[in-house]
Amino acid sequence: MESENKESKAIEDQKVHGEEDSFFLKDLYHWVLHWAYTPYGTPALIILSFAESSFFPIPPDPLLMAMALSRPRHSFLYALFTTLASLAGAVVGYLIGSFLWSTFGDFFFNFVPGFTPKVFALVETKYHENAFWAIMTAGFTPIPFKVFTIAAGAVKISWTDFLLGAAVGRSMRFFIVSALLYFLGPRVKIFIERYFNLLSILFVILLIGGFALVKYLAD
Repeated sequence: MESENKESKAIEDQKVHGEEDSFFLKDLYHWVLHWAYTPYGTPALIILSFAESSFFPIPPDPLLMAMALSRPRHSFLYALFTTLASLAGAVVGYLIGSFLWSTFGDFFFNFVPGFTPKVFALVETKYHENAFWAIMTAGFTPIPFKVFTIAAGAVKISWTDFLLGAAVGRSMRFFIVSALLYFLGPRVKIFIERYFNLLSILFVILLIGGFALVKYLAD
């Protein structure tokens, strides 16, 4: 009976923490998005893209979309800024993993959403299987990119695989978004503006799902 009570309490605590993480990500998402409607949208996009590759939990996609919607002619320029800043952040993530992991590893496990010892072990396995494919997939999908950049440095995959995989994954992701907004123009803009709230919710769900997927695979 006592073991059942402990198990029930552990499950309940996990649910509570999961809900708290969800609310935190939603609030953080809306805070990120609001920069698109300020004069500091471009610097915010660059800083966010850089930070997301090493420690920040919200990817730059929603801010990139909002800015591309407001100025479609600058879509590819925003995609370029996002890609280059993200790659710079990825290099920092690699250096953190390579030189500082033994000192700051516990910090990431305790304070960075989605970064757990099991997840780290899973990513390490993926790198040993195919480093280029692992980092490219992480750069293109909702999987938390920071976990892969730091782990890449910790396990010391080759710079060639790392930079090439990150460049391909990140550029494909951001330029595809910008290309859709640029070439489809008003139709995409009308659709996104009409269903923006719904799409925002969907994006948050995908974001949380990315963290959950990595945790599930690690278990």
